Amino acid sequence: MILGPTAVGKSRVACALAQRDDRDVIVADSRQVYRRLEIATNKPLPEERARVRYHCIDLAEPEDRFNVHQWVAAAGEVLGRVPNPIVEGGTNLYVDALFDGLSLAGVAPRPERRVELERLTTEQLAAAATSLDPTLRIDLRNRVRLVRAIEVLEVAGPPLSRLQTRSATPWPVTRIGLLMPIEALEARIRARCLAQLARGLIEETRAALDAGVSPSSQALTGTGYREAVAFIQGEVAWQDLPDLMTRNNRRLAKRQLTWLRRDDRIRWFAAEPDPVPAILNYLERTA
Repeated sequence: MILGPTAVGKSRVACALAQRDDRDVIVADSRQVYRRLEIATNKPLPEERARVRYHCIDLAEPEDRFNVHQWVAAAGEVLGRVPNPIVEGGTNLYVDALFDGLSLAGVAPRPERRVELERLTTEQLAAAATSLDPTLRIDLRNRVRLVRAIEVLEVAGPPLSRLQTRSATPWPVTRIGLLMPIEALEARIRARCLAQLARGLIEETRAALDAGVSPSSQALTGTGYREAVAFIQGEVAWQDLPDLMTRNNRRLAKRQLTWLRRDDRIRWFAAEPDPVPAILNYLERTA
């Protein structure tokens, strides 16, 4: 498993390791599951897909909701038939759910979604919660529990009762983490944001909106697309867009690092210079 903050170089390392040993890559990323969205999701490039077999990308339409339970099912199917794949972890919740099991505590609060839900009446919240999980057994008059149930169900999928206990899956895994100094990571984040804009991020986002994808959809609320939608809607000036994208990606990287540093099973490597030789040496010694 290759882990680390956004822009640290996980995709390059996973691709290099996969090519060396003719292994498949399972992509654990909540944005790369969406078809027709390539740029801000940082999907493997066509030349990478020509060299390596990738799984768990392009699983859903941008109009659809997609949850971690669906991803675990797709990844589990791959693990059941593909020997020794590499898991490239961009969404840490997905990785933990696959190998450690998923619990209510694993779904982090979603402040922006909570703001939207707080505008609803208690009756509307109850209707929304029970539509997501008809078997739901909570106090339908308790607004706090209803909001939490909705945000968890939208991420993890029903039923809520499945998340009351955490059960690990049977696959053994070696966890490899990539790190670099924060100044270097921030520079890499900014360079990637500028490259995404140059590749046509605005045009790709506008095409999705023109095709009927809601600006509030899961697919377009990820980092990169959210800022592009704000620009298209006139809420952000062009000259401010790179700074906004960089800042939000930097915050994402810090959240990811906070999550990962809780896990003492991860063996960390410097992302620069090329970490692949050191990783291979470590894997050979621990085999």
